[in-house]
Amino acid sequence: MSKRLDGRIALVTGASRGIGRAVAKRYAEEGAHPILVARTQAALEELDDEIRSETGVESTLVPLDLRDFDAIDKVGAAMYERFGKLDILVANAGLLGVLTPMHQLDPKVWDEVMSVNLTACFRLLRSMDPLLRASDSGRSIYVTSVVGHVPRAFWSAYAVSKAGLDMMVRTYAEEITKTNMRVNILNPGATRTGMRAAAMPGEDPNTLKTPESIAHEFVRLGSPECDLNGEMITAEPEA
Repeated sequence: MSKRLDGRIALVTGASRGIGRAVAKRYAEEGAHPILVARTQAALEELDDEIRSETGVESTLVPLDLRDFDAIDKVGAAMYERFGKLDILVANAGLLGVLTPMHQLDPKVWDEVMSVNLTACFRLLRSMDPLLRASDSGRSIYVTSVVGHVPRAFWSAYAVSKAGLDMMVRTYAEEITKTNMRVNILNPGATRTGMRAAAMPGEDPNTLKTPESIAHEFVRLGSPECDLNGEMITAEPEA
């Protein structure tokens, strides 16, 4: 029986936990070859073991700190040598920083959040664009948040980084309309992740949807049949 992502090459950042982990496993179930990107080798190996045992799919592991921008270019070059293309890019990795009044935010925290949430996504876009163009239907999905377009006190650097990300993606979408590529923005909404727990410490996690329940949205946006471009989609749990 054919699967929705059979033979697709899919790179997922922040793959070792939360939404990235759920997406990587779902992609493997749908027949894709996952390229798993995260900072910790051990966590990637654990995920690879789970994917192999549950689906029989072998993953490619890329231990990488996304703040090492030159290393992102090296990953792109290595992928070209091995695969010659990329079918799906999921830019999921993110950094919350500190929830505090804007004028009290440590500049080092500002720089770290911008580096991971915005600049690294630009460097991924820049590095992976030739590989996505080599696909018959390159698809990119960037993970955002409602605070990127609805102001919320104390979310400071995180909110600004997501606002910048959203405009970056929409600008890129306008530039690729005449290609086989498509790029979209996905807002997971309130989801049971470590970042959510850090941001909302008094919240009952059992009231939130799980990362696994929204992984199907990444399959939809990553499939060759999806023709949406420059859209912001709010994830809904799978029925």
